[in-house]
Amino acid sequence: MAYDKFTVLQSTAVPLPIENVDTDQIIPARFLKATERKGFGDNLFRDWRYNNDDSPKQDFVLNNSIYTGKILVAGKNFGSGSSREHAAWAIYDYGFRCVVSSFFADIFKGNALNIGILPVTVSPAFLDKIFTAIEANSNASLTVDLPAQTITIDASGEQESFDINGYKKHNMLNGFDDIDYLQAMREEIRNFSGARLI
Repeated sequence: MAYDKFTVLQSTAVPLPIENVDTDQIIPARFLKATERKGFGDNLFRDWRYNNDDSPKQDFVLNNSIYTGKILVAGKNFGSGSSREHAAWAIYDYGFRCVVSSFFADIFKGNALNIGILPVTVSPAFLDKIFTAIEANSNASLTVDLPAQTITIDASGEQESFDINGYKKHNMLNGFDDIDYLQAMREEIRNFSGARLI
């Protein structure tokens, strides 16, 4: 499998209430030298996380130990800018499996889905409720149910549905990338082509 299967994720969340976060902020261009997906998490939000001397910036959320979890909650228009896949790789490599926002750049959204990160688009009002819940309690948890296509603020029970392409949903549930999907259909493909050669 290309990545872990995604079914239901219950986790605390890391809040990043910043709008228009672009891919160069997610992973600066100077770190795009590797072609494997490993190691990019070390430089996720590098220029926001570290000073020039590599010391952590204490006011950045990823350096605040009270926030943990596999869900990143971001402001509107997350993943804009260049089409670099490395932005999604960095988020996955850091340990996030879901990003929640009220709007995603299309290319980032596709790149995330291709490697096992679920981008959940919610309404601006529901996003505000999530930020409020995390601000009130850093241990507030969310439940992201991919089969049901819902996200729930566990403490209050408030819930909202989200959309996802059916093909991408199938792949996420099975941990497939596009190649895995085709390999899972080998017998069907072989039978189809064989029937045409008769």
